Amino acid sequence: MPYPEALCAPMRDDLTSAGFEELRTPEEADQAISNSKGTLLLMINSVCGCAAGAARPGVKASLSGTRKPDRLVTVFAGQDLEATQTARKYTAPYPPSSPSIALFKEGKLVHFIERLNIEGRSAEMIAENLSAAYEEFC
Repeated sequence: MPYPEALCAPMRDDLTSAGFEELRTPEEADQAISNSKGTLLLMINSVCGCAAGAARPGVKASLSGTRKPDRLVTVFAGQDLEATQTARKYTAPYPPSSPSIALFKEGKLVHFIERLNIEGRSAEMIAENLSAAYEEFC
């Protein structure tokens, strides 16, 4: 059963206010990722503490540089269940993980940060990791 919208709304707003587009249906997720041109950053959002303390702040901080992805999208694990399941098809061979962050170039996964690489790390570390990926792929 999904988390209540009232609980998740502020966490959604945290990313949409930074320019992320929500993918709330399987069709939206499939369309956005499979047909992506250039670079696309996917944030699999979550209600957990590491999403609030490191992942979301780190992703937002990573966007302050000159190089950044062409498009920003997000799905919400624990709420938009089918959209998240569809998005995760594109992050194979990595197991389902939330929060997590994926960078695609021309529809191909080129960089992925799993939850195990978010837990215990600071937002600054996440931002540095992503900024290095942007330098390479964007």
